[in-house]
Amino acid sequence: MIIESILIVFVAISIDFLLGDPKNRFHPTAWMGNLIAKFTPPLKNFSNNEKLGGIILVVISATIIVSLVLFLELIISWISIEYLSIIISIIVGGILLKTTLAVKGMEKHALAVVDSLEKNDIDLARKNLAMIVKRNTKNLDEKHVLSGVVESISENTVDGITGPLFYFGLFGLPGAFVYRVVNTADSMIGYKTNIFKNFGWFAANCDKILNFIPSRLTGLVMIFCVMILGKDWRGSYKIMMQDGRKTESPNAGFPMAAIAGALDTRFEKIGYYSLGNGKVLLSKEHVKSTISIMKITSVIFCGMVVVPIIVFLSILGWWVHA
Repeated sequence: MIIESILIVFVAISIDFLLGDPKNRFHPTAWMGNLIAKFTPPLKNFSNNEKLGGIILVVISATIIVSLVLFLELIISWISIEYLSIIISIIVGGILLKTTLAVKGMEKHALAVVDSLEKNDIDLARKNLAMIVKRNTKNLDEKHVLSGVVESISENTVDGITGPLFYFGLFGLPGAFVYRVVNTADSMIGYKTNIFKNFGWFAANCDKILNFIPSRLTGLVMIFCVMILGKDWRGSYKIMMQDGRKTESPNAGFPMAAIAGALDTRFEKIGYYSLGNGKVLLSKEHVKSTISIMKITSVIFCGMVVVPIIVFLSILGWWVHA
């Protein structure tokens, strides 16, 4: 079971690196989004208690998704030929876990912004950036567009890679998918606006709790990766400790600050935060460096965090549900 779970992790990472994401109509995360969208209108005014409706939304969505995953695992377990069952379990498990990851997808979106800027099409660059950030990109200049790209890669290394991997290590595929449901719900309704401040309260706070440990571990692994790449790991560590808590989110600042320190630059979201001691003078090379750090972090996180968790829990006698 240990080897099977570890192989699932590296099969998932390999598939993501090589193939990226399927089209939305085949992507479980898109299905989750559709499911949440359908439940939102009837539950938002549930018993005139928006917070309760938001709790029910997350619980029902997570229950449906996990039930489907467990049902699929049950079907695979019925295969009487042991070795065939293990092989199918690794392949299917790897494919399912891959759908919670977004290494290739993040790289694709980031490079789309860079490509637009290289063509001197700032409007298209802003539109491409809007696909990966929550901020208003309408009036951003080139330096803040690039800053937004690098910040997004940094933050989404947790949301789209290390977070689901961490919870797979602890709870298997159900853990990874519960994390993805919560993260998807937070991205859709976890806004502090009049419309969603109560309804999205539960999703937003669950996301904060779930990301507390992964975000900090990811920042530390990033620093190690920065050292491997021969960049300023001391500066990366210094800025992470100095500015990691400056963002409104209690978690997003740690990987972002680690990258800002590594690149000797400064990330700035106007009116919200400023991370790093350098200048906001980013280039496409900074984006490519951040993508490299993201990719290496993904692999190193598996080896330094996920695999040890699986092995440790197995030694304790806790069955890791692949």
